[in-house]
Amino acid sequence: MPAYDEEEYKQSFSWKTWKRLAPFIRPFRGVFALMVGLNALTGLIDVLLPLFQRYAIANFIQSGTARGLLPYGLAYAAVIFAQALLVAGFCRQSIKLEMNMGRDMRTALFHHLQTLSFSYYNVTPVGYILSRVMSDTQRIAGMLAWNLTDILWALFYVIGAFVSMLLLNWQLALILIPIVPVMALLTMYFQNKILHWNRRVRKMNSRITSAFNEGITGVRTVKTLVLEEKTSADFRKMTAEARQSGLRAARLNAVYIPLVLFASTATVAIVLLRGGHMVLSQALELATLSAFTTYAVSIFEPIQMTAANIAEFISLQANIERVAGVLDRQSDVKDSPEVIKKYGDAFHPKRENWEPLLGEIEFRDVTFRYPDGGGNVLEHFDLHIPRGSTVAIVGETGAGKSTLVNLACRFFEPTQGHILIDGVDYRERSQLWLHANIGYVLQNPHLFSGTVRDNIRYGRLDATDQEIEAAARAVSADKVIAKLEKGWDSEVGEGGDRLSTGEKQLISFARAVLADPRIFVLDEATSSIDTRTEMLISEATDRLLSGRTSFLIAHRLSTIRKADLILVVRDGKIVERGRHEELLRAGGYYSDLYSRQFAEESAQLLWSVR
Repeated sequence: MPAYDEEEYKQSFSWKTWKRLAPFIRPFRGVFALMVGLNALTGLIDVLLPLFQRYAIANFIQSGTARGLLPYGLAYAAVIFAQALLVAGFCRQSIKLEMNMGRDMRTALFHHLQTLSFSYYNVTPVGYILSRVMSDTQRIAGMLAWNLTDILWALFYVIGAFVSMLLLNWQLALILIPIVPVMALLTMYFQNKILHWNRRVRKMNSRITSAFNEGITGVRTVKTLVLEEKTSADFRKMTAEARQSGLRAARLNAVYIPLVLFASTATVAIVLLRGGHMVLSQALELATLSAFTTYAVSIFEPIQMTAANIAEFISLQANIERVAGVLDRQSDVKDSPEVIKKYGDAFHPKRENWEPLLGEIEFRDVTFRYPDGGGNVLEHFDLHIPRGSTVAIVGETGAGKSTLVNLACRFFEPTQGHILIDGVDYRERSQLWLHANIGYVLQNPHLFSGTVRDNIRYGRLDATDQEIEAAARAVSADKVIAKLEKGWDSEVGEGGDRLSTGEKQLISFARAVLADPRIFVLDEATSSIDTRTEMLISEATDRLLSGRTSFLIAHRLSTIRKADLILVVRDGKIVERGRHEELLRAGGYYSDLYSRQFAEESAQLLWSVR
C-alpha cells in the first residue's frame, strides 16, 4: 500500500474557504436566486397552514356549523396545489444546480491537473486524485443543492412562524425566543470537533480509494506473489481506522442532535403549560392556542434539521479544502506570462508563432535536484548535442538514466543553469512547442481505451488511415496488428491490457513515428520485444532517426554502438562520455558493463542452442 499521506487540513470554520466556491456558483446565480425565491414562497405557504387550522376551529368546530366550508376547502386545496408546484419548482432548480456545478468543478480540476508537472504525479497516488475529482466534488455540489435548500426553507419558515406567533400572542412567543441562542451555543461548541473528525473520515476514505485502486490495477502482481492476505489485512486496517473516525464523528452528532431535541421539547412543554392556563382563564382562545402549538411543535423540526445540516456543512469544509488544495497546486514547470502571450498555452496554442525546431540542444552549467528532495543529481553539467545527433544514455537499473532526458524534454527544469534548444533558453518558448516536437517511446507504454488505429492516430490527430498504416509498417507493427482478431479495429483495453508489452511497444513506436518529431526519445523501447522484431525495428530506427536529434536510454549495450555520443550514468552521476570504441579503449566502467553483458548474452545464446 502507498506510503504517501495527504496533507492535514486543520483550519477552523472559515468563510474565506467557502468563498472558493464563488466561481462555480456565479454562472448559476439565476438558478440559485430562483431556488431561493421558490423556497421563500414555500416557507410562506407553510406558515399559512396553521392559520387555516385556527380558522377551521374557530368558525366550524367551536361554532358547530358548516357554513362557508366549501369556499374554505377550495382555498385550502388551492394553497396545497400551489405548495406542490413550488416544491417541484425548487427541486428542479436544485437538480440543475447540483448537476451543472458538479460538472464545472470536475472540469476545472481535470483541466488544472493537465497543467501540473511530473513531480506532482510522482508523489500523488491516482486514488487520491480520483477521490478529489469525483467524491469531493459530488458531495459539495449535492450539499449546496439539497442541504442548502433545506436550510433556506427552514430559515424562511422559522422567521415567518415567529412573526405569526408574535402577532397571535407575544407573551407565549417570548418563551420560544431563548431557544435560538441555545442552539447557536451548541453549534459553536460542537462545530470544530465535528469538523476535525469528519476531516479524518474524508482522509481515510481517500486512502481507501487509493488502496482499492492499487489493489485492482495490481491484481496480477498480488496473485503471482501470493499477497492476497497481506493486501486484505492492510485494507482491513484502513477500513477499521475509517470506522473509528466515523464513529467518533457519529458520537458527536449523537450528542449534538439530542441536546437540540431536548431543548426544543422542553420549550414546547412550557408553552403548552402556560397556554393551557391562559385558555382556562379565558386570556387566550382555544383556536389560537391550537395554531400556536402547531407553530411551536413544527418550528423545532426545521431548527433541528438546520442544526443537523449545519453539522454537515461544517464537515463539508474539509471537502472544499481538498478541492481547493488541488486547484492551488502550482506546476513546477510553467511558462512565463510573456511566453504564454506569444506562444499560447496547452489549451490555446498560437501555432502560427512557433519557430521551427531544428534539434540542437545544449546543457550550460546545469545543476539539478528533484523537487521532492534529495541531493543534486547534476552539478555544473555542460553538454552540447548538435542537431541530428544520437545520444545514448546507459547504466544499471536505477542509476538515473532518465534524468537528462527529463530535463531535455522540459518535464523538469534545471535548479541552476540553462538548457538551450537551437541556441535559445527553452524557458523563453512554450512547453507545448517543445513537447509537440518530441516522440517518446517508453519501456512500459500507455495505450488509451479504443482501437489500435485510434491509438496510433494520437500521434497526429489529422492523420489519414494510409499515413497510420505507413507509420506502423515503418516499425513492423503492421505484422503484429494483422494477427489480432479484428486487426486495426481491435480494442486494446484499459491501458492496453489486452495486448502484450511487446505489442504495446510497437503500437507506441508507430504512434511516435506518425508524429514526425524532431527529437526522438527511446526509453529502453525494445527491451520487451523478441530478437527478430528488435532487428527489424533497429533497421527502421536507423532510417527514422536520420536527421533527428535522438536519445536512446538503453539497457542492452549492443543497441547503442552506433550512437554519436554515449553518456555513462552511475549513482545518478555521469561518470564517462564518448563513442563506443573510445569508451571500450578507456577500460573504465562502460567497458566493464559491456564485457559483463556480452558474457551474459553469449551464455544465454549457448543455452538456447543446447
